[in-house]
Amino acid sequence: MTQVAYIDPSDGSRYPVDRPRWRAPSGHYLNLTPGAGLRRGDIDGACRSVWRYARAIRVPAAAAVSMGEGWTPLVEIEWSGARVLAKLEFMMPTGSFKDRGMTVMVSYLKQCGLDRVLEDSSGNAGASLAAYAAAAGMRARVLVPETASYPKIVQIAATGAETMAIPGSRQDVAEAAVAMSAEIFYASHNWQPFFAEGTKTLAYELWEQSGFDVPDNIVVPLGYGSNVLGCGHGFDELAASGEITRTPRIFAVQAANCAPYYTAYAAGVDHLLPTQIEPTIAEGIASSQPTRVREVLGAVRASRGAVIAVSEPEITEALGALARKGLYVEPTSAAAGAGLTQLLARGVVAAGERTVLVLTGSGLKAGERIGALLRL
Repeated sequence: MTQVAYIDPSDGSRYPVDRPRWRAPSGHYLNLTPGAGLRRGDIDGACRSVWRYARAIRVPAAAAVSMGEGWTPLVEIEWSGARVLAKLEFMMPTGSFKDRGMTVMVSYLKQCGLDRVLEDSSGNAGASLAAYAAAAGMRARVLVPETASYPKIVQIAATGAETMAIPGSRQDVAEAAVAMSAEIFYASHNWQPFFAEGTKTLAYELWEQSGFDVPDNIVVPLGYGSNVLGCGHGFDELAASGEITRTPRIFAVQAANCAPYYTAYAAGVDHLLPTQIEPTIAEGIASSQPTRVREVLGAVRASRGAVIAVSEPEITEALGALARKGLYVEPTSAAAGAGLTQLLARGVVAAGERTVLVLTGSGLKAGERIGALLRL
């Protein structure tokens, strides 16, 4: 791992990666130095997981903790009068895209010698960390909001992870985790930059599944922003390698009830502004204080995309529409569908363009809530 280092973007300080860190001594978040990229000849075609791109993942693959994550289907559907491609990220081992980043982050932490980790999550990341920690023979403590979907809590607890429900908002859960980080390594997918080292494989996969070309648009739910960062990193690396000559527009979708990125984007700034926060059915993106605001907004703007916000009724409508196409996803994923409906209606995305709708989490994690929303 000599070719990669942690970097504090606030002052440029660098730190070796042989010792795991989740933030800089200053308290600022850390990024990784830019990757060298990927060429099509680097792909291990015999490997049916994200580790087919091991040449570009800056964690030794020999001891990877993997459960076959990645290489998810890309299927054509009709949506609001257009033909689009649905990327079925919910068909991962634990039922969400989080496995794409978790396989890399847990592999890194395991290889650094850690045997116990702490995470906070609205549910999906906690379930993913708990599963990969179990596969790695590591102990895990996962903090979740007390309002988290019961199936997600059961999924976490079933792995043997210590599961703690925290009263209050999603931000209260994150703050409780930071307070506990003095006793257990804080393996936060929102802070530890090796998580985005895994999510960048979404870009590689879309490129490979598109015949080594790229789509025109990618529409994805936005909470903390790991998929946006991953796409930004991955497509930038492909461009630097000379494999692509253009990058897709990234459209990041927030629930209007919890939309700090949208507020900042609309104001043309790269930092958080005061934003009214209310509960949302899209619990997976109910993040009021995201971490890498500058980088996420920078990735969206550099792609010529946008951040948009969708209402609770719009999310519910998209949830039902996806289910009636056989795509049973949780409300967080449906937010992306609602966003794509807006984009098509406004002519921002044209029906003839190649557009990917990223569906991030399985509806099996939120069955009771979905039943209530769809009045089943």
